[in-house]
Amino acid sequence: MDDSDVVIVGGGVVGSTLALLLGEANWRVTIVDAAPAPEEIDTLGHGKPALRVSALTAASRRLLTALDVWPWLASRRVAAYRGMQVWDAEGSGEIRFDAEDVGVDSLGHIVENDLLLAALAKRLQALPNVEWLHEARLTSYVREKTACGNDVDREDVDREDVRDAGRAVVTLDNGEQRRAPLIVGADGANSPLRGMAGIPVHERDTGQAAMVTSVRTAVGHGAIARQAFLATGPLAFLPLTIEGRDDHCSIVWSTTPGEARRLTALGETDEGRAQLGIELAQGLDGRLGNVEVIDAAPHFPITQRHAQRYVDEGLALVGDAAHSLHPLAGQGVNLGLMDAAVLAEEWIRARRRGAEPGDSRILARYERRRRSENAAMLAAMQGFQRLFGSDQPALRLIRNWGLSGVDRLMPVKRLLIRQALGEYGDLPERCR
Repeated sequence: MDDSDVVIVGGGVVGSTLALLLGEANWRVTIVDAAPAPEEIDTLGHGKPALRVSALTAASRRLLTALDVWPWLASRRVAAYRGMQVWDAEGSGEIRFDAEDVGVDSLGHIVENDLLLAALAKRLQALPNVEWLHEARLTSYVREKTACGNDVDREDVDREDVRDAGRAVVTLDNGEQRRAPLIVGADGANSPLRGMAGIPVHERDTGQAAMVTSVRTAVGHGAIARQAFLATGPLAFLPLTIEGRDDHCSIVWSTTPGEARRLTALGETDEGRAQLGIELAQGLDGRLGNVEVIDAAPHFPITQRHAQRYVDEGLALVGDAAHSLHPLAGQGVNLGLMDAAVLAEEWIRARRRGAEPGDSRILARYERRRRSENAAMLAAMQGFQRLFGSDQPALRLIRNWGLSGVDRLMPVKRLLIRQALGEYGDLPERCR
């Protein structure tokens, strides 16, 4: 007997959101999560901010609102930003976006990842049909093959004829097993499930690493996100609201691996953090005055990955397991949330009309709806990195002209803002 309708490997933001979407539709869901159970949830949202944050689009916020996640999150700590400023620190090009240009209150919200996970956990705890296994790691994955109710070998059945792909059987590191007709890989960029399923991945080392930290600034950010393209990579100041004040920002500094290691080392001592604050202020051209670093400054390599396919028999990949991209546009978590919403939409619709959610045609629809949009974003990020990472005079002239030129073209700016809001492509119903 199946333990659940679906096993989701990975309990991060994307995996938890998918579990909630399916759980609310009365699916039996098992989450296999390598992370420990969340800390005392109600104590989160106080003191200094978390190091890892996400910039949520309007589409993602609508999804979280529909799932009744947003109210608790907003009652703790989120920071709306109504403007964006992007400029080339090596030249004169600059572009500014404002929410008023498209008649909305904000362009997005900066949310601390641990708070977002806590909000999702609170909702999932209220669903008795969701089983969440913490500190559980996948050690093997096999699929018991059936077609039309009879066990067969894969080579004996044409893929288009498979209507029932059997059951996924996963074994955990404590020896337990779980069975379900469907399985989802939401287990990160180095997805073990993706590897066990034999799904190849295109991988590109960007030659950069991202340093993250939290700072206090002398000048309030005014609900504006700022990003400067430096010679070694983009530096982002993401606005935070701490105890009602706008003098905190989350930093994402993408640079060379060697420089990232140096910045991380600065974050280990009081003297080093003072120097790091000076360099951050200089990198932002002094626009927020003096900068005080209030936390450590870890870094991580930036590698873009894209799975060659998102689906297999009764299996789907979502989030970073399917694609991971450069953080310069802050779109990673939003793409993953759209993956989860589209996959849930296709599966729930299939079940309502009496179809098998594991039918290869259902899974193919999910892949068609998401892979092309994600591929376009990956290509755009690669293009931006190459354009702004070049010191060739001709490319420097083009990018400065481009930023300043687009800044004067309101129709183009409005289109870019709509994309930043997540309002493009084949949006799932709960995100519209």
